[in-house]
Amino acid sequence: MILLVAPALILLLLINAYPLVVAASQSVHNGTLIVTGEFVALTNYADVLTSPRFWSAARFTLIFTVVGVFGSWLVGMGLALLLRTRIPGRGLFKVLLMLPWVVPIVVSATAWNWLVGTATSPVPTAAAKLGFGELTFLADPTLAAITVCVFKVWVSFPFMMLMTSAALAAVDATVYEAAGIDGASRRQQFVHITLPLISRSTYISWILMTIFCVNDFPTIYLLTGGGPVDATSSLVVLAYRSVFQDLQTGPGVAIAFLMTLVLVIISTTLYRQIRKVDIA
Repeated sequence: MILLVAPALILLLLINAYPLVVAASQSVHNGTLIVTGEFVALTNYADVLTSPRFWSAARFTLIFTVVGVFGSWLVGMGLALLLRTRIPGRGLFKVLLMLPWVVPIVVSATAWNWLVGTATSPVPTAAAKLGFGELTFLADPTLAAITVCVFKVWVSFPFMMLMTSAALAAVDATVYEAAGIDGASRRQQFVHITLPLISRSTYISWILMTIFCVNDFPTIYLLTGGGPVDATSSLVVLAYRSVFQDLQTGPGVAIAFLMTLVLVIISTTLYRQIRKVDIA
């Protein structure tokens, strides 16, 4: 058996292990992508952890991830439950709801830039006519952060909708019939039957979406470039700038390794919840 899986394991090690070793080496040197530089031990990690830009990016990454995961899950859950009802044109509705996820992110970001990018864009113009004043969605730090988070929910909810729909389809309808006979209300059925029975799928979707959000570079960079004044600069954007713009490979790779550590902790915690569900 080991001999059968050995070629695949060796290939995975070559593809994944070697880049990790090289990246680990770069994180403890003060070189660039071309020159290794001098060995500086954990100085890069210390510099990163004491940098205000790092903690600002970490704070936005946390907000972006929490909103992206739970916002897309709530929207996806609501739409998945809606699609289980007999609404007119349900098939066409499903196809249209998949568009934000199917359309390339470059196209979506371009469309959103057209909608909110300038004071003369459709959404700011409509807001001004409604009496909200002149709103600069991508120039104001707070509005830019809100816009990026809403954009992430927009492009992610179809994935959550698919995951939830698949989980709901596996729930036996007789369970709800029995609960209805016992006098359980719709809310009680949702809280005590639906959520527990789809919890395994929910935890898996949270793990995947957390990884997607923390590592999401194009959604942020294409919409705001990390601005204005670093208001939407996440850790992955900060790492990119450090390596490819500031040409400081060590700190950039150190940020990436710290991100990986956090993702491992979060994924392990949620995976333990999945195992508890399996045992139950």
